[in-house]
Amino acid sequence: MRSSKPPVPGPRGAFLTGSALDLRRDVLGVYERGRREHGDAVRFVVGPPGSRKTFYAVFHPDAVRHVLQAEADNYRKDSRFYQEVRWALGDGLLTSQDGAWLRQRRFVQPLFTRRRIAGYAASMAEEALEVTQRWRQQTTVDLHAEMSRLTLRVVGRLLFGTDVERAVPIVARTFPILGAYARGRAFAPVRVPRGWPTPANRRAARAQADIHDVCHALIAERRASGGAGDDLLSLLVAARGRGEQLDDAEVRDQVLIFMLAGHDTTAIALTFALHLLGQHAETQRRVRDEIDAVLGDRPPTADDYESLRYTTMVLKEAMRLYPPAWGVGRRGSAADRIGGFDFPPGTELVVVPWVTHRHPDFWEDPERFEPERFRPEREAARHRHAYLPFGAGPRACIGQYFSMLEAVIALAVILQHYELESSPGRVPLDPRITLHPAAPVPCRLVPR
Repeated sequence: MRSSKPPVPGPRGAFLTGSALDLRRDVLGVYERGRREHGDAVRFVVGPPGSRKTFYAVFHPDAVRHVLQAEADNYRKDSRFYQEVRWALGDGLLTSQDGAWLRQRRFVQPLFTRRRIAGYAASMAEEALEVTQRWRQQTTVDLHAEMSRLTLRVVGRLLFGTDVERAVPIVARTFPILGAYARGRAFAPVRVPRGWPTPANRRAARAQADIHDVCHALIAERRASGGAGDDLLSLLVAARGRGEQLDDAEVRDQVLIFMLAGHDTTAIALTFALHLLGQHAETQRRVRDEIDAVLGDRPPTADDYESLRYTTMVLKEAMRLYPPAWGVGRRGSAADRIGGFDFPPGTELVVVPWVTHRHPDFWEDPERFEPERFRPEREAARHRHAYLPFGAGPRACIGQYFSMLEAVIALAVILQHYELESSPGRVPLDPRITLHPAAPVPCRLVPR
């Protein structure tokens, strides 16, 4: 039976490529314009005539709730984007599905309790303090480079323990290659077979082999020692569930996903939080006053997290304006109806936090930096799914507390030692798998 509902609106795009080139040039701007011109559900067509692909973007918090929570079982990680990430970084907790995801969750969940994560706070503070000491001879730094280095050190230390120096340089070299490769293939109108010996295919295969080699070597060493260490890799090797354990490939894939989620997203949140504080002196003063009142001169601990409330509000607002996971893809396995529109089985759909976080029905003056939006009473009054920096529903990020604790501790340590001054204006963006700056993010340091 033919549906009585209207078709989902969207831009016509170019005759030969549809919206592919526009999306490649400015994907965030295209999605924002799509919502303004067409509403909360928008159809996009990409690729040449005869081999075009159609996908849909949804922006309203009700649609977010429907896709990621209420009907989460219907919306699977079968999209081209997740296919490419799965090849590049493995079938870990971020990308796995069905029984594999449930099995992995059973093993991994006990490693991410608040009590266990709180035990890493001292290491987080030590690494942040090392950054501030290294800055003593500098007057200006690139925030993104510095925060990427910091968070990679933190997650590397917690994952690999004393082997951090073996693993982190390889991760730092290979992850950008694999991330760029996955994103390029995910959004390409036509994908070249992976087996063809193109420069991009060969470069990605070498990067994958290098990171797999170091992971397997470290896993073998942990197995030989019986997984007796207290780093996360040892805990993964030693983990048991219903009499089973993870095999080497499963452990490796969890490690790679933890490296991506545990350093890249937190680095982005810290980069933009520090940049925004450097642009807003009064807000920075309030954060610094809170840190001084709670901590004095001592380093922060996990017990201080709940007391650093305004610092946490600043981080939340930075992640609203610059959500590290700027787009979340899904593929519908059955027909569905969202926002008055019918979607057939197999629909490729993307939830776009970048746009939802700016939706004018839920955020007044959405481009303004205003940490007070996250006062408890204002959070309670807002649509629960108008804000989703860590996703939503059963597949929400398992490491949310880890990321927030690390970021609050890092902000506190940095502002104990420096005042920050950033250039005015918006940072140019490069939306990869996560939301990267497209250029260095300079910040002037003034020692306290």
